[in-house]
Amino acid sequence: MSLVYVGVTSHAPGMTGRAHLVDNTAERDALYASLDEQRKDIENSGAEALVVVAAEHFANFFMDNMPAFCIGLGDKHEGPIEDPDWLRIEKTQVPGAPDLAKRIAIEVMQTVDIAYAEEWKFDHGIMVPLHFLTPRYDLPIIPVNINCQGPPLTPLSRAWAFGEALRRACDAVPEKVALIGTGGISHWPATPDSGKINEAWDREFLRRLMSQDKEALLSYSDEETYDQAGQGGFEIRTFIAAAAAAQGKGELQYYTAQLPIFAVGCTVAKFSLSA
Repeated sequence: MSLVYVGVTSHAPGMTGRAHLVDNTAERDALYASLDEQRKDIENSGAEALVVVAAEHFANFFMDNMPAFCIGLGDKHEGPIEDPDWLRIEKTQVPGAPDLAKRIAIEVMQTVDIAYAEEWKFDHGIMVPLHFLTPRYDLPIIPVNINCQGPPLTPLSRAWAFGEALRRACDAVPEKVALIGTGGISHWPATPDSGKINEAWDREFLRRLMSQDKEALLSYSDEETYDQAGQGGFEIRTFIAAAAAAQGKGELQYYTAQLPIFAVGCTVAKFSLSA
């Protein structure tokens, strides 16, 4: 088995950019401690590369070309694309894994059509997780995007199939590979409702995710998600793909809705890997 770790985590820009403004510092520090545990789990897995399944925010793709899935094949990636003073993450170059990424992409393409990109600038959707999980930026990163932004959105069933294809592809290579799905659950970015969190909806989604209840996970309609979880809730696709890749039950390591300044219910979880 070459897939050695699968987890999910949030990527809200406030987790770094507004951390200094938090009133509930104990809750913030508990979240950071959970992220540090996730970092240690990835390091202890012996992973030689990290696949980051993210939701891109129009940094590289826009409505003139919006692939359902894209895998990055570059030898290096630059980020963050946002103002470093706003995100409080310095611009840097992150190593890629072009040969490994190409082999993974070729195997994924046997069952799921994808786009690929040799140039990719990271926005907060990838840089915030890397800030916590690979703070030295010394682990090669393979960026992956699922269209959670521009309708028609990637169907949830296809996100699941994509996760299964990623699992097969990772298991087909000799390198040890870790995988993170990163997104939000309920959140309403760049709207008057920014900061709103639907904790009940989040917890029900996480219950389905941790129990690998595929039927229930794929039953969400975009209309229901938009109504209950905002346009940011469309990013559940990244979590669903990670669950499909893992195939085993999940362990919710941390969830909090008590940091509204981060504008999302912050999540850290990992999955067992079913053989």
